[in-house]
Amino acid sequence: MDFTLNEEQLMFAETARTLFADSCTPDHWRRMMEAGTARDDARWASIVETGLTLVLLPESAGGIGLTETDFALITQEAGYVALPEPLVESAGVAAPMLAALAPDHVVLSDPLATIAIAHPANPYIANADSAAAILLERDGEAYLATPDQVTLTAQASIDPFRRLFSIEWNVENATPLGKADWDLALDRAALFNAAMGLGLAQRAVDLAVDYAKERQQFGKPIGSYQAVKHHLASAQVAIEFAKPVVAAAAAEIGHRDVQSRARISHAKLVALEAADKAARTSIQVHGAMGYSWEVDVHLFLKRALALTQTWGTPAYHRARIAARLFTQPMGPDQTFARESDNA
Repeated sequence: MDFTLNEEQLMFAETARTLFADSCTPDHWRRMMEAGTARDDARWASIVETGLTLVLLPESAGGIGLTETDFALITQEAGYVALPEPLVESAGVAAPMLAALAPDHVVLSDPLATIAIAHPANPYIANADSAAAILLERDGEAYLATPDQVTLTAQASIDPFRRLFSIEWNVENATPLGKADWDLALDRAALFNAAMGLGLAQRAVDLAVDYAKERQQFGKPIGSYQAVKHHLASAQVAIEFAKPVVAAAAAEIGHRDVQSRARISHAKLVALEAADKAARTSIQVHGAMGYSWEVDVHLFLKRALALTQTWGTPAYHRARIAARLFTQPMGPDQTFARESDNA
């Protein structure tokens, strides 16, 4: 399986990296937390203007019509800065679903609008209060409603930028859209959360490395001590091992079978485990102050914990991997092979 990125993909990743680096810094987070907001309208407008929200939309709906691999590169960069805005839920999952059901819907014509999604896999809806519309599910059918047509109840969230809500709604107050592919929505969200986990993990390690170079103990940087080096090396190894798993999942998501879904589940598990390991390691390197508001890394741990439990719990994804192992076992030399490839 060839994971080589083309020039266009590298360009999108670089564009996202530059945009997020300039507009989403720890100073931005802190101002948002002080103001009690979970979305920066100016930053979201820049994201929209750059075209990042159009990647997965088909051309018939005014989008670019690219692939999940392309969008995963963007979400990895979003993870690196712990982007507060709902890029994954809106542009990566809900908007493509709405475009498949109603490509001419008025919500899609507003480039600044975000769309929340109430997927049956999730007990709560993220960022529903700031969404222009909410995708809802009832008996496999999709419905669309605005926040004022439903009853939202705020729920506690470990991540201050992921506002969670339970919802009550009536079919009579929502617009029916027909049968929707809720399985594809879950697969996309799990994949993109995995990619975001890679970004979270790398930023946590980078923060720790920078601190270890500056922090002096016994007259020299703490990064010169083997114990610190080994912790950081282990975290980096976990990231490097997760990268090809996420890339394989993105490349095969279109197959829509038990093998591709197992890859997605594997990707979500290992990428967010890497994010958890990297964040905890970074906190250790920072010492007790790593848990305080003065140090940025604790937010990356909170985001990793939040993403781990959404769009399928670890137990759910382990079950999907087990389903593939027990129904379509492969030999040691067929790691990236498919039944159709061997036929």
